[in-house]
Amino acid sequence: MKLKIKLEEARELLTGEDYDYPKYTTQLMNLANQNSQATRPRNVGQLSDLIQEFEGNKLDEWKEWYLSKYPNTVDEATEKVFGMIKNLEESISKIDKELVRKWVEELIIVKTFSGLKFQETILIKLSEEFELPYQLSKPEDESRGIDGYIDDKPISIKPITYKTKKALNESIEVLIVFYEKKKNRIEIEFDETYFE
Repeated sequence: MKLKIKLEEARELLTGEDYDYPKYTTQLMNLANQNSQATRPRNVGQLSDLIQEFEGNKLDEWKEWYLSKYPNTVDEATEKVFGMIKNLEESISKIDKELVRKWVEELIIVKTFSGLKFQETILIKLSEEFELPYQLSKPEDESRGIDGYIDDKPISIKPITYKTKKALNESIEVLIVFYEKKKNRIEIEFDETYFE
């Protein structure tokens, strides 16, 4: 026999309380908590370590033990989250249909393009860095692995994973600029002496 216990049910079994919230409120409180960082370890302690340090077995014992070590934490975190809720409430009042349209357009069009088409972004950055003009390659250049030019110097732009591919049949005789997409940035690496 197999039984499944949902996490919500587990909390109810432990506390005898029904943790039920109005629709969307937990999403807003989670967002407010993330923005305020109210329950980060520096504010509430490293809970995963503290629960291991705790020697009891019951929820009420854990509550008493934790609050003896961090007596004001719940109130302080509540104030931070609630303060952020008030900020969100103010921000929500500034959202109209036109602002939503602008955001959706940026997400679908601009972020998709800039997130997936790195070549021009990288060429512009190199152009600014070395104070030289750039241009995108023409179709006949692309067949030779050239993605663009800085001044008159051809450039190939490849993901960092390109370095690790063993069986490449491609031979590129120009500077290769390698890029890696991180969470909120693009990191590039290249031989800067190429531009001297």
